[in-house]
Amino acid sequence: MVQGDDDAGTGNAYDVTPIIHSRYFILPVSAAAVGTVVGAVRGSRMAALRFLAENAHRPPTTIRGWYLYNKTKNYRRMAAGLKHGGADALRLGVTTLVWVGIEDGLERCGYPWTEAKEFGAGVGTALVFSSVYRLPWRTASRTVMLGTLVGGCMGLLRWTRGYLRGTVEPHDK
Repeated sequence: MVQGDDDAGTGNAYDVTPIIHSRYFILPVSAAAVGTVVGAVRGSRMAALRFLAENAHRPPTTIRGWYLYNKTKNYRRMAAGLKHGGADALRLGVTTLVWVGIEDGLERCGYPWTEAKEFGAGVGTALVFSSVYRLPWRTASRTVMLGTLVGGCMGLLRWTRGYLRGTVEPHDK
């Protein structure tokens, strides 16, 4: 609580805590950072192999030619790494944002939905992912099963953390 004037000017304290928890900002940003690294590594490797395949029929014959060959290959690797890193960061960040949004929405719905928020976020994210990428039914059902499994594991981890906190805290007092 921070001391300040409310709308009536009575000098009462008002709450300035954020409406959205900090983990809802941290998770998508962390996922985007991981996506950047993974996409940059995969994109640069793919670009190097593509450059090698495109130029295998005419290898350089001079020292200057090898210098220019490697220089051009490295520039193309960097450009492809940045391009794929940005694309994968966007994909993974948006997917995580969908997960966090569904989880927060279920948490705000109240008691019965709060208990299954991770499960619902896993299934909901899998359904959104399947519809955005227009996956065939068989692949979409596998995606939903994977989302169910991941959401269930996250819910189990939350339950385990709460159970362990409940059993440890009374002994510390």
